Amino acid sequence: MDDELLVLLASTIGALGLEMVDAEVRVGLVRVVVDRAGGADVDSIAEATRAVSALLDAHDPQPGRRYTLEVSSPGVERPLRAPRQFAKALGEVVTVRTVTGGQGERRVKGRLASVDEDGFVLEGQGLGEGGRRFSYDEVERARTVFEWPAPPAPSGTRRSATKQRGVLAQGKVNDAKRMATR
Repeated sequence: MDDELLVLLASTIGALGLEMVDAEVRVGLVRVVVDRAGGADVDSIAEATRAVSALLDAHDPQPGRRYTLEVSSPGVERPLRAPRQFAKALGEVVTVRTVTGGQGERRVKGRLASVDEDGFVLEGQGLGEGGRRFSYDEVERARTVFEWPAPPAPSGTRRSATKQRGVLAQGKVNDAKRMATR
């Protein structure tokens, strides 16, 4: 996508009180991801869709071709492209795919420990003491990873629950025997 169109998209979306998180043009598709503090609701996405559609009517990104316009919120797993997006995700679990030819594993997952204007550090299992540092230009793709909350711990183990049921059942049998002998 050319820089002029990116600037026009960002200003059009910004005028609606939204932030452009991502934008891409592929053959047959224009995808724009928007957000705002507290999240983008359906009404704001609909408004952004109308505004972006009008803009693209005047500045066709695929002249002479048909395409689908997608305008959406980033969801729970957000793409990370700009340093400010990495900064917002500080402390979250992130997955990174590096460009071909880099050093170390090409796909890495860890907690985003620090961010600066040149890159970021991921910490986690297999990333060594102090984590692994990445410069932004060695990252092909990065996104946050949604982690399901841990289920509540059971009050007892399966074995103890089975044992308790057995004790209760045995108590009922003993009570029944006592009632029968009276």
